[in-house]
Amino acid sequence: MNAKDRKERAVDSETISGILRRIVAENGRDHVRGYAFAILCLVVVAATTGFTAWIMEAVVNEAFANRRADIVLLICGAIFAAFLLRGLATYGQAVALSKIGNNIVARYQRRLYAHLMALSVGYFHEHRSAQFAAKISQNVSGIRDVLNMTVTSIARDLLTLIGLIAVMFSKDWLLSLIVFLAAPPLLFGLRYVSKRLRAATRESVEVNSRVLGAMQETIQGITIVKAFTMENQLRGKVESIIDRAENRANRIARLSERTAPMTETFAGLAISSVLAYAAFRTIYHNVPPGAFFAFVAALLMAYDPARRLARLQVSLERAAVNARMIYEVLDTVPHQRDRPDATELKLGAATVELNDVRFAYGNGDEILKGVSFRAEGGKTTALVGPSGAGKSTIISLIPRFYDPQSGQILIDGQDIASVTKRSLRNGIAYVSQQPYLFEGSIRDNIRYGRPDATDAEIEEAARLAYAHEFILAQPQGYDTPVGEHGVTLSGGQRQRLSIARALVRNAPILLLDEATSALDTESEAAVQKALDHAMSGRTVIVIAHRLSTIVNADKIVVMSDGRVVEEGTHGELARRPDGLYARLHNLQGQGPDATAEAEIL
Repeated sequence: MNAKDRKERAVDSETISGILRRIVAENGRDHVRGYAFAILCLVVVAATTGFTAWIMEAVVNEAFANRRADIVLLICGAIFAAFLLRGLATYGQAVALSKIGNNIVARYQRRLYAHLMALSVGYFHEHRSAQFAAKISQNVSGIRDVLNMTVTSIARDLLTLIGLIAVMFSKDWLLSLIVFLAAPPLLFGLRYVSKRLRAATRESVEVNSRVLGAMQETIQGITIVKAFTMENQLRGKVESIIDRAENRANRIARLSERTAPMTETFAGLAISSVLAYAAFRTIYHNVPPGAFFAFVAALLMAYDPARRLARLQVSLERAAVNARMIYEVLDTVPHQRDRPDATELKLGAATVELNDVRFAYGNGDEILKGVSFRAEGGKTTALVGPSGAGKSTIISLIPRFYDPQSGQILIDGQDIASVTKRSLRNGIAYVSQQPYLFEGSIRDNIRYGRPDATDAEIEEAARLAYAHEFILAQPQGYDTPVGEHGVTLSGGQRQRLSIARALVRNAPILLLDEATSALDTESEAAVQKALDHAMSGRTVIVIAHRLSTIVNADKIVVMSDGRVVEEGTHGELARRPDGLYARLHNLQGQGPDATAEAEIL
């Protein structure tokens, strides 16, 4: 889809009709039979309702005026059959529409999840995850509601209303005209309410997503909340958001329910006028009451479908706002799509090379300012330098979490922008500073590194990561659930599982983003042993937090202010009296040959 098509679609989707056309185009064909059955049931509901009103004339005239007992039994049997048929049809359409609606919700949930997986890391950094998840959960039912309300309104309410109006005109055309001459003011009033409601509904969804997001963030960070006694601060903040959400909800209620006095006033005026007119005709002109009762029955029965149709635009506006916000996500074009001519990455020595790479996050200042260096295949290259030098950014660019503004990143001479992301990332294992574990067992979390790994391979990776012993000590061993974000495990244990996940992937390139910086000394020692095994025979690019992780590196790349300022081995760089590496080294009280642990600030 080109930019023009996307723009036209966005504009089209601003209207209810645009939303409806798109939903029907995407879902109608797959549910033709289900909707046909539901519509048939709704037609039966409409027909039986109209029949019930129509037969009232015979009930009154034959039973009460003419006193024909033989006809009464037939009429009562017909009324019973009509109600029985309407009950069965109502059940059938409700089940059919619910089944279709549930399938549509499930389908869009799958589409949303698949689309989210295709979006770039930068997209998620620009949107708060808790609010994003809350907004999706609130809005995904809007697409189902738009379709179901449209079907029920047209097939049940509109047909029922048409049938009852036909009954009314057949019984007394003059009364019918009087009733409908009062309708236009009501329609204009409802249109005004629906326009006001559209903006209020969107604001409400936004604020409610902030409420749910704030609660989710509090739950996830409850340890910090308790540790820093943040309860009162957060309570005040969340209560302020809740107050805004309450005010928005009250405004929507006021707008939505304005239709009630409007429709009730119209109905009261119409019915009282009809009763007065009919009563005077019966009193002064001896007109039989049967037709009048049938007319009144039709009018009263027409009130509910007319009221629902009158509120339809208001209800559709609310559902369409929800559907529109889902389509805003689905219409977001991934920034890092594979090129049409992208090829599979072919790995040999797995040499990684950066040539004059420049990068900035969004519209911010430039983070990398022409970075160039070469990480030889099968060797370890360490990135060191002050905080903010651009080390973590380089780690993010190699697997294409982001794309540079200019320059090239090559793997075995192949520009990573010209290969498929899947083949690129299949050749890379990644261990982050903050290991992330997913819901499931320890075994499941290691197997995410390679879905086809056997249990034996998983246990071997755990042994190499020095995780096997503590795993066996868990209540269910490898089948122990890890808890949300792995809260049941220590930081060192989570990091070793992260390393085991990288090892079982068996990728030729390993990226380590300060994998030991957040650990205590004992945990760091165990994790460092695991890293030594993980690094053997692979191309490793490691961000160094402590000197113990880099003194034996084949190359150390020193960065400052987004540039490479030095390259060499530990011994070479430590002996340069005016170099940044040596200065940082000496500030920590270390001699040029020291190999003890020290932090690179």
